[in-house]
Amino acid sequence: MAKYYDEIPESLIEWVRKQHMFWVASAPLGPGGHVNVSPKGTADCFHVVNSHRVWYQDLSGSGVETISHIRENGRITILFHSFEGPPRILRLYGIGTVYEYGTQEYESLIPPETRKPGSRAAIAIDVYQCQTSCGYAVPIYDFVTHRTQLLRSFDLKESHDRATTSTEIHPKGLKAYWILKNLSSVDGLPALQTAPDSKVPCPSTFDKEGPRPKLHRLSSRDADILSTTGAALAVGFAIGALVATALPRILSATGYFSIRA
Repeated sequence: MAKYYDEIPESLIEWVRKQHMFWVASAPLGPGGHVNVSPKGTADCFHVVNSHRVWYQDLSGSGVETISHIRENGRITILFHSFEGPPRILRLYGIGTVYEYGTQEYESLIPPETRKPGSRAAIAIDVYQCQTSCGYAVPIYDFVTHRTQLLRSFDLKESHDRATTSTEIHPKGLKAYWILKNLSSVDGLPALQTAPDSKVPCPSTFDKEGPRPKLHRLSSRDADILSTTGAALAVGFAIGALVATALPRILSATGYFSIRA
């Protein structure tokens, strides 16, 4: 059963800090506009200031819908749900504010040592209502690790920017990507406004030598075992079917059934 709160309860704040991902939902005012839902999963991007205010580090991507929608109407909803442990869904309803890369507000929230590669804004949300619901339909998953492909990709783009002077925009750099992809939403609403022109250098704190998560795949040995086992089961099934079909005829031909009768 859903419950509503005027602020985020302390017990839920601790739960939020343990979650590995969250979802962001926003929409334009126009009835023909695209409603956006985005998954966010990079470690240490979401932060709780207090029971009425949260913020997260917004990383670059080919879309920029959340920033556009907040600039137009401010509405935003954050969704958390349990993948492990007791079921739970949590929604934070709020009014968002965008602090772009290079602004004083951004720098106060995201100092160089905590900035992620590709970080383009800090999205702050003033929460006016909090809702919990059962979450009984959410599957149970085991968390393995966070992916690093996005961070590696944008760290490479930022390395191009670092190799140029402050007045140049490298065609393969992050700022060139912002100009190409992040100036407006799919509906044509304005998005990034100052970040592409910022003269603040992108710091390099990403560990390029760190581990690269891999999907779990069967080793060649395990695959051979499964293949051999499957073949053996198939042969056994075929032999069993053949015996089941032929045995009555053999017994009948030898007179076994008539003797027993």
